[in-house]
Amino acid sequence: MRTLVAGGAGFIGSHLSARLLDEGHEVVCLDNLSTGHARNVESLRSRSGFSYHQIDVVEPLPDLGRFDAVFNLASPASPPGYMRRPLETARVNSRGAENLLDLARASGARFLQASTSEVYGDPLEHPQKETYWGNVNPNGARACYDEGKRYAEMVTFVYWRSLGVDARIIRIFNTYGPHSDPNDGRIVPQFVSQALRGDPITVHGDGEQTRSFCYVFDLVDGIMRAQFSAGTTGEVFNLGNPDERRIREVAEIVNRFCGDRSEIVYEPQPRVDDPMRRQPDITKARTMLGWQPTVPLEEGLDRTIAWFRTRLGIPVG
Repeated sequence: MRTLVAGGAGFIGSHLSARLLDEGHEVVCLDNLSTGHARNVESLRSRSGFSYHQIDVVEPLPDLGRFDAVFNLASPASPPGYMRRPLETARVNSRGAENLLDLARASGARFLQASTSEVYGDPLEHPQKETYWGNVNPNGARACYDEGKRYAEMVTFVYWRSLGVDARIIRIFNTYGPHSDPNDGRIVPQFVSQALRGDPITVHGDGEQTRSFCYVFDLVDGIMRAQFSAGTTGEVFNLGNPDERRIREVAEIVNRFCGDRSEIVYEPQPRVDDPMRRQPDITKARTMLGWQPTVPLEEGLDRTIAWFRTRLGIPVG
């Protein structure tokens, strides 16, 4: 198949591009590098069937030919990243999503919209099912992303219902692994970078808030199944690891794996609009896609720390 990956030089998009190539698909990667990095796809450039274009999907798209499948992962995804770029984030999840939906419609392609667990906001339902409508602050500092993704979900379903686009949505929960940016402010990259350097590990709030962390290889497998499995048109899938952990515990594990050289420091003020609990109900993905994560948190963190050592140039010991 000829596939397009928007946001393909990002953390998740680069792994998805590699997986598609491994399975024999042609991959056209689009990224404006606002938060993605060309180094993430450097190893793919010499592979047959891969091409990269530095394109902002908010702008009118050039003629790229026809596609069999379109994956929309184009958006900043870390709170510091999208709060630094609120207008860009709102636009890529509205105008950008529409441009890619138009492309999918013109090609008769399967379309996958990458959404987020942030559409649930600070959830009043726990764990969160796909049927839950969320508890989001529409005017808060994070609304450019939270409401942006909710708009992208809405317009995806409008194109499906009204225009016949073969579309589906995934809601991605916290994901970690190689290619994540050491400076993007998300929990695992921040903790690992601080611990490897021997700096204090910064926990916002009391550390009792929870998240569920999915290793990126598991997530990509779920994305592939959601896009290519039969019967997924017009469906929404939670993709994440239901293994719920306290942030305090994750900081302690990372510190231990990095040699116990850092102090864990608790900032009294939590991040703005930061949810207290987050855990996916993945019953639907298990049932319809035959998918569930297989990499335990400790194993995934060990792999991630090894990658970060190389990336940051920090030797063992």
